Amino acid sequence: MIAHIQRASNTAGLLTYLYGPGERGNHTNPRLIAGDGHGAPIELLAEPDSLPYLAHALDAPVERLGARTPERPVWICSIRSDPRRPDLTDSQWATVARRLVAATGIAPDGDPDACRWIALRNQPRQVHVVATLAREDGSLHNAYRDACRLQTECHRLTSELGPLPNASHPIRRAQETRVPAPSITITAEPSGSVSAKGASDDLSATLLKHAGFQQIEDWYGRRHRLPTTTPAADRAAIATHAAEMLRAARYGVDLYPALDTVRTAAPANSLGPYTAGAELLRLTDRIRSAENGEDLRRAVDHLLHSEHGALERVREALEAAGEQITDLDAEAYQLADRFSVAAEFVSSAQSELADSAAELRCVGHAQQPQTETRTRSPRIPDPQSAALAASPAVAKAKVPSALGAGAAKPTRPYVPRRPPALDAVTRLISSYANPGLALVPR
Repeated sequence: MIAHIQRASNTAGLLTYLYGPGERGNHTNPRLIAGDGHGAPIELLAEPDSLPYLAHALDAPVERLGARTPERPVWICSIRSDPRRPDLTDSQWATVARRLVAATGIAPDGDPDACRWIALRNQPRQVHVVATLAREDGSLHNAYRDACRLQTECHRLTSELGPLPNASHPIRRAQETRVPAPSITITAEPSGSVSAKGASDDLSATLLKHAGFQQIEDWYGRRHRLPTTTPAADRAAIATHAAEMLRAARYGVDLYPALDTVRTAAPANSLGPYTAGAELLRLTDRIRSAENGEDLRRAVDHLLHSEHGALERVREALEAAGEQITDLDAEAYQLADRFSVAAEFVSSAQSELADSAAELRCVGHAQQPQTETRTRSPRIPDPQSAALAASPAVAKAKVPSALGAGAAKPTRPYVPRRPPALDAVTRLISSYANPGLALVPR
């Protein structure tokens, strides 16, 4: 059993998608199976015509937050069961959903101020849990460790379901029939001429003629050669062009290195075939060379972008690897689960760093005087303030104005002020030391 967490900003749009046909038309019979609306009739509102009212019922605690509303207050968790097991019933899936929202703290058992949530099904072997992160008491749920708690509870549920049924015989994929591709060698002869030898079919001959080679047929067989009048500077370009056309036609081409203009022009990759690692090394160098917070934010965005970032690509690759392992070998489910758990840890890292763009932009932007830093007490961040962090767009709009205002008005020196409670304690001690002294409030 695998769970995947995402965050959204529009409850109504999310419900419209879940209750609709889906991107691939694979949503069938969408239905509500569990939920808690804290008095809101979510069972009556869970109909396609009443989805705006259902979204309003879930969003009611969020709307009460006002300016403290987070940028993405909607929490959605998709849980999939093992395809080798029989599918669970709606009642069993409802129990799974309740256990997961209790394990994460979205809706602990017996908590009257828990978050509002619903669980719905629109596909076999899958359930979606949608919740809003505002609690009834006005606080916000801290979703920092949700991914780890979900994986722990999913493993516990899997162990309770028992061992997998034994397959009568492993199902193997049909083996593809591979036909060896013809091989062609393009090389430079000692005389300086460029020749192409190997495949002798009509398609390769047509492609070589199109590139500029001349066909020769004698008792050595069919071969191709560039005309002797071809300028030396053009021989490499013609040979490279011919190799590209032949490779596009699925021929194996062995091109002499001195004739390969692509290889000579491309920069050397120190990591060999690991081009993705080389790209990340270049991104690391760009991060280290950032001169200010904005440059750092732009570089880190290549890691954290929700759709095209490197972390999202890594998560998708790990998830695809787990699914492919299951498709290739049904008995290797433990290895597939390890890849799926790794994908969830990457997803947890994405959730943790999702709102860091505004803070990165302000890194090193302004430095306070040393004397002022000494007198002010450090501010300790808390989970609630992190959840209420402004969106990157809002922060970008506010920072310049705040800096401009600070530049226009001179700053006043900071003078520590005695807390009123400390004055009251001082007067109380003085009254015990001097009984005749009256406690007169200032």
